Amino acid sequence: MYVRYKHNEKTHYGFMSDETITRLEGDIFGQFELSGDSVPSASVTLLAPCEPTKIVCVGLNYLDHAREMNEELPKAPLLFLKPPTTVIADRDEIVAPSDAGRLDHEGELAIVIGKMAKNVSPDEAEDVIFGFTCANDFTARAIQLGDKQWTRGKSFDTFCPLGPGIVKEIDQNDANIQLTVNGEVRQISNINMFIFGVNEVVSYISNCMTLLPGDVILTGTPHGVGPVNDGDEMEVSIDGIGTLTNRLNIA
Repeated sequence: MYVRYKHNEKTHYGFMSDETITRLEGDIFGQFELSGDSVPSASVTLLAPCEPTKIVCVGLNYLDHAREMNEELPKAPLLFLKPPTTVIADRDEIVAPSDAGRLDHEGELAIVIGKMAKNVSPDEAEDVIFGFTCANDFTARAIQLGDKQWTRGKSFDTFCPLGPGIVKEIDQNDANIQLTVNGEVRQISNINMFIFGVNEVVSYISNCMTLLPGDVILTGTPHGVGPVNDGDEMEVSIDGIGTLTNRLNIA
C-alpha cells in the first residue's frame, strides 16, 4: 500500500508493508523507486494519501441505493465536486458546525488518478488510474436539502476523509464495501452493484474536465446512508484496501 506520511517533520511518500514503511524517491505519479530508508509505521503520522486539485463525485451509482431512494436509474453519471480543503487523513477528525443539522455518512470507493487525462476512452482509463483508496463522502444533509443543491452541504472543511493508503489494484468484479458506526454495520454492499463502472466513470469525467495526477473520483455510496452524532466513529472498509477510520466532532 502506498502512503503519504510525516516523519521527523518531513513529508514523504512511501510503501507500507506489514508494520514498516519504505520511503519512495522520485515522483509517485511519475518515476520513483524504493529507497533504503525504512521506518516503523507506528513512528509516523499518516497523511491523506494524495493532494488532489479536485474531488469529482458520482451520485446515485449503486443499484441498491437507487432502489432504496426510489429513484430512476441515471442515464449517465451524475457529477458534483468537493473542494480539496475537504480532504483529511485516516484517524483525523471530521469537524462539523453545530448548526449544520443532520449529518450523514457515505462510505465510498475512491479512484486516484495517476496521469493527466482528457477525453480518454473506457479502454484507455486503466492507463490513467494510479490506484484506489477508501473515502467517506461526509454530508450535511439538512443543508444539502435546504439549499436544493449539493455544493455547500458536501464542502465543509474535513468532509472528505481519504485513506489509509492507495493500492494499485482491486477486484472490480467482486469487492465488498462496508461502513460501520461505533462498530454497528450501517452500509454493506459490493462494487459489482455499480451502475457505471470504474473505467466508464473515469472516461465520462475526462470528457468533461481534465483530470490531473493526484485527483480523486468518489464512485458513489451504497444503500444504508444515515445520520451520525457527535463523537461517533465511522469505519469504511473495502476488500483489498483496508479500513479508513474517522470520528465526528461537532464544534
